[in-house]
Amino acid sequence: MELRHLRYFVAVGEALSFTKAASTLHLSQPSLTRQVRDLEAEIGVKLLDRTRQQIALTAEGLAFLTDAKRVVGLSAEIVKSVQRLSRHEHTALQIGYVANLFYEILPGVLTSFQSSFPTIPVNLFDMSCGDQIRALEEGRLDLGFIGLCRPAEPTGLEIYTVATYRALVALPKDHPLTNEGIVRLKALKSMFFIGISETSFPGYHRWITQTCLQAGFKPKILQDAEIERAAVDAVAAGLGVTILPDPVRKFSHHDVVFRPIAPAVKMAAGVAWKRDNSSPGLRGYVEIVKSLSASMR
Repeated sequence: MELRHLRYFVAVGEALSFTKAASTLHLSQPSLTRQVRDLEAEIGVKLLDRTRQQIALTAEGLAFLTDAKRVVGLSAEIVKSVQRLSRHEHTALQIGYVANLFYEILPGVLTSFQSSFPTIPVNLFDMSCGDQIRALEEGRLDLGFIGLCRPAEPTGLEIYTVATYRALVALPKDHPLTNEGIVRLKALKSMFFIGISETSFPGYHRWITQTCLQAGFKPKILQDAEIERAAVDAVAAGLGVTILPDPVRKFSHHDVVFRPIAPAVKMAAGVAWKRDNSSPGLRGYVEIVKSLSASMR
């Protein structure tokens, strides 16, 4: 079986007409009919029901059509990819980001990159920190604005800090500590904490534990939220308190009050990319990120 056999079958299967398919493929109808019959004979499966009036796909033919279209499409993409390489064109950069952070640096990076590398398109994906780490490891992303997470185990990733945010404690609005302009961290010792899922934010538990230990206690984490907004909602419901970066203030909730912490706690946010990714576009993007982040500090 050759790729052309799949192309011929896809054309017939979509048109349900040898005449129309032959015209599209610029083949004679008898030749196309013979090629499809050869395909059926080779795989030993009847793919089409034929009558004088019409052609229909068998159940096997319908399933085979789906897979054949995927193979034909992939082959076309492979050809386009090598043609772009021959023309010295670059494939798109796949960039992940956390929507609730980086709203200051990300637009500037994109503008600078498009100005410096106008032939390289950029695709953006709103993803959690954890999803970005996994996508980077699997090669589905070139770079991620991963936010606050720091994987504990070696991952083959380079990580560069681009922003530092002041940490805030989110308190139920009727909590006595809301009367304080600044909340002492050790004042939270007896309270339950709402954590952030390690699946979404790898390293958050390690960070919050180390932060609280510096104040002389280990946090009592009641439950984990998958996203920051869910953590704020849990605080509003009176389930506990949570510590999050300053940008989450925009998740304003009439039952939640944000207060800075003493001693001051900082949360570093960074970008990550795979160490062995040799993309010229990625190298240029990283340099722009580093330059712009340095100018904003």
